[in-house]
Amino acid sequence: MDLPRIFTLRESSHRLHNPFTPGKLAVLGEALRLPPGTRVLDLASGSGEMLCTWARDHGVTGTGVDISTVFTGQARARAAELGVADRVTFVHGDAAGHVSDEPVDLAACVGATWIGNGVAGTVELLARSLRPGGLMLIGEPYWRRDVPDRETAEACLAGGPDDFLALPELIGHFGTLGYDVVEMVLADQDSWDRYQAAQWLNLRRWLDAHPDDELAAEVRAELTTEPVRYTRYQREYLGWGVFALMAR
Repeated sequence: MDLPRIFTLRESSHRLHNPFTPGKLAVLGEALRLPPGTRVLDLASGSGEMLCTWARDHGVTGTGVDISTVFTGQARARAAELGVADRVTFVHGDAAGHVSDEPVDLAACVGATWIGNGVAGTVELLARSLRPGGLMLIGEPYWRRDVPDRETAEACLAGGPDDFLALPELIGHFGTLGYDVVEMVLADQDSWDRYQAAQWLNLRRWLDAHPDDELAAEVRAELTTEPVRYTRYQREYLGWGVFALMAR
């Protein structure tokens, strides 16, 4: 049970495995006004940056669950680095279907709603761990512009134009699921650049050091095509944000 090796190579230097900068993550933590001792469950927690920095800055406690052995190890190291290993725990496991043993104050899935087969399923999954009146965080893409055709959608790594909603429709969708949107912090194009372009440097440095590896041809192909694909399509059409929800 792990992520494909190519994924961890792409994001080997990333502390955030989504198009958020550390500054935007900090803004989100401040905006939520979390009291010390807030209990957090973070599904698909990646390298643990949200839990670790919020434990340091806001005194939260909690657990992160992620399928990647590499990222789980990085999360534990980050907790030790920031001196919060006594407050946060990172578990290597499949976040899909994971439910906390005890209700938490904040349940999050920031950028991995495939664990619930989409937004609705992920909201339902997180709700199973959340105490009444608790806060839910969902990170999700949305269309910044009208998508003219399937080719454009697929170039944004979607299956088709219907895979994502425009921002107003996404906000409305949370309402149909029975939740109020009570905060949001949105990525911008610079945030996307920091997430995507950093992957290219990771891949190029790895390729230079491992030219005979079995993944070398795949990495070479990505370096050849990805910058053009990203700048022509994904940077222009795809937005991303984290939305704070409370049940009605």
